[in-house]
Amino acid sequence: MANPTADWERVGDRFYRKVKLYDAVFDQDLELENYIIAGAPYGGAIALHRDEEKVHTFRGSQAAKSGIDVYSCSGKLIRRINWDKGSIRGLGWSEDERLLVVTEDGTVRCYYDLQGDFTQFSLGNGAEDYGVKACRFWSTGFVAMLSNNHLIAVSQYFEPRPKLLAIPPDGTVHSWSLIPPAYTLSRSVEVLLAIEKTIYVVDSSEAEDRILQNGPFKHVSVSPNGRFVTLYTEDAKVWVISNDFQKKLSEYDSKAKTLPKDVQWCGNNSVVLAWEDEVHMVGPNGAALKYFYDGWVHLLADIDGVRLITNDVCEFLQKVPEDTEEVFKLGSTAPASVLLDAVDQLEKKSPKADDNIQLIRPSLEEAIDMCIRAAGHEYSTHWQKQLLKAASFGKSVLDLYSSDEFVNMCETLRVLNAVRDYRIGLPLSYDQYLRLTPAKLIQRLMNRHEYLLAIRVSEYLLLPTDRVYVHWASQKVRTSTADEDSVCSTVVSKLAFKRGVSFDIIAKAAYDEGRAHLATQLLNHEPRAGKQVPLLLSMSEDTLALDKALESGDTDLIFFVLLHLKNTLPLASFFRTLSTRPLASAIVEASAATTDPSLLKDLYYQDDRLLASSNLLFASALGQSSTALKLDKLKLAAKTLADAKDPTALHHQKAISEAQQLLKFQEALSRDLDTSYTGLSLHATIHQLIRTGYAKRAAKLASDFHVSEKPLAWLRLRALVAARNFGELEELSKARKSAIGWEPYFNAVLGAGNTKLAGVFVGKCTSLTPQERSEMYVKCGLVEKAGEELVKVKDLAGLEALKAKTGDREGAVLDRMIRSLRPRK
Repeated sequence: MANPTADWERVGDRFYRKVKLYDAVFDQDLELENYIIAGAPYGGAIALHRDEEKVHTFRGSQAAKSGIDVYSCSGKLIRRINWDKGSIRGLGWSEDERLLVVTEDGTVRCYYDLQGDFTQFSLGNGAEDYGVKACRFWSTGFVAMLSNNHLIAVSQYFEPRPKLLAIPPDGTVHSWSLIPPAYTLSRSVEVLLAIEKTIYVVDSSEAEDRILQNGPFKHVSVSPNGRFVTLYTEDAKVWVISNDFQKKLSEYDSKAKTLPKDVQWCGNNSVVLAWEDEVHMVGPNGAALKYFYDGWVHLLADIDGVRLITNDVCEFLQKVPEDTEEVFKLGSTAPASVLLDAVDQLEKKSPKADDNIQLIRPSLEEAIDMCIRAAGHEYSTHWQKQLLKAASFGKSVLDLYSSDEFVNMCETLRVLNAVRDYRIGLPLSYDQYLRLTPAKLIQRLMNRHEYLLAIRVSEYLLLPTDRVYVHWASQKVRTSTADEDSVCSTVVSKLAFKRGVSFDIIAKAAYDEGRAHLATQLLNHEPRAGKQVPLLLSMSEDTLALDKALESGDTDLIFFVLLHLKNTLPLASFFRTLSTRPLASAIVEASAATTDPSLLKDLYYQDDRLLASSNLLFASALGQSSTALKLDKLKLAAKTLADAKDPTALHHQKAISEAQQLLKFQEALSRDLDTSYTGLSLHATIHQLIRTGYAKRAAKLASDFHVSEKPLAWLRLRALVAARNFGELEELSKARKSAIGWEPYFNAVLGAGNTKLAGVFVGKCTSLTPQERSEMYVKCGLVEKAGEELVKVKDLAGLEALKAKTGDREGAVLDRMIRSLRPRK
């Protein structure tokens, strides 16, 4: 196996390597020099669009059609996007592999899944009038330059809000770049404009002149971490300066007669310049390295290096990672290098293996960790295995060592090797993989329709697989040409026993493709009504949505559907829907009773519920302020029941008629007595009349409404006691009998504080025992009469108990009674 340092080159005091990722990338007929190329970060897809300003070889009418071709880094065509929306002025990628296309009129399309699906918005801010000239992109946004040099920034794509930056000065912009918001003090994007001989820094509030004198600068490029800026001068020199333009870090003279086509950063520590077939890499302190190619070369910058793309090859140029350098550098005495040599000696069965281990024994743990990290940075599976073998050998010597990092690295390398395969074309480096995260890597595999690999990676890394299955099913229902029943059967059979799969997402994909019947079929397999119902409503499957909500038993969900139906359906259709669903009708009735009486009235009318309609009118009458309005409502309530034959309805008719009669009587009373009686019940009216001294009117009202003797006696008692009309009560005590008995009179009068009159009623309580009457007399303070009641039944014990409760005066009387009951000796 070739030595891993064979492709290393020293630049200053650093080593750089150029790793061949893929060969035979593009067809030789593809003229890369005539294409605009943009590469997604983290080894992502490559977008190619023909440069409209260059002449192309005619290859037939089909090939002449404008379009955007999306390839993997290995040259596999992922998608061809036909384009007929005007001149493209910006082509770039977001960090989550969304393709951004900006047209001359300011229209922006965001292709979010590599399959042609997109969202669209407009830049505004004068883009339609002046036209977009060029664009620069960063991980989550971009800046567009108009032909009048105005700059429009879009900071994110989910809810894009184009914002006009500060107005730059007039003049020709020779080159420009930007510093992303994450690396600026203002947390706003800053644009670097090379105008005349200086650089202007433009943000949202101002355009500041950095006062440089050596322009014009033909290229401006910012490092991935935003700390350094590269400037290419008119006299072919490359400057690397700090982002505050206060310190020049290095200078390199390319001695080139022509301008480079592109200038990009290779990580954060070197700059790459590309001409047609020549590449210069400038390291720290002006040290440089040159590469030559047979054809046109394009640069695609990434966070830790730069991809070099030609028709023949795709290569990755990067600084050699420190761990890799320590292990493989010629003459290295690092413990990790010795450990790697030890495993080589072990394979040769040489005793030197043990000698090497003993030599680095104090630093063995450090050597193991470095071998593990170095394995992650290797693209060659041979050297990955060798380094992991070295780490494993070192582990076997140590008594205590946590193998977590070793196991994690083995898992990571299996995943990286799988996605680097030319059939997938994702040449992720280890650092890129850590930044991207496994979840986003799986999303990239799904966007490429590599579902089997996505599932295997998910299972291997113990990640959920449900989103992979859902994505596959969604694409299946979008693209399948089979009949809908077959598609549904295929999808359900595949996903029937998969955990966490949401059929509502798949159904929505089917509905968006115009396959409503298939969407409904798929929703039948979604067990969660809360997921089914909103989509059914959006599909106008109103009755089915209501049935699903009713089956769930979730009253909030049912109410949500009913509210939607009420707002979207004609009232008659809404009521017809409710007529066969009692639970839904009951919920509407309960809600409308407090919030929408008119809806409740219409519901009762639709269902021919005369009694309920009448009760609603009756309740409405009670809420009216004037007697005339009350009477009108009561007339309507009575009219509603006019044709009813039900005995209950007849009883209600009588009650309504009596309510009308009472209202008229109360109105007359209010007019005659100058006191409001309106709104009182029948009993309350009688009570009020007796209390205010209008007993005859009360008697007439009771007679007219056939109030029976017992309720009337109660009303009279309470009214007289409330009025403290004890004279009338005393007259009542002279009657021979009472409809309610005399005990209520005693309790009421005693409660009013008249003990003397209360004592009068005790003797009339003949249904009570003497002991009970005695207690009543005691409450009135009539101890002697209480004793007499006990003497009647010769209750000696009761008399003695009563004596114990009384004073001396009453005690003497009770003593005589006690002596009269005791037997004489």
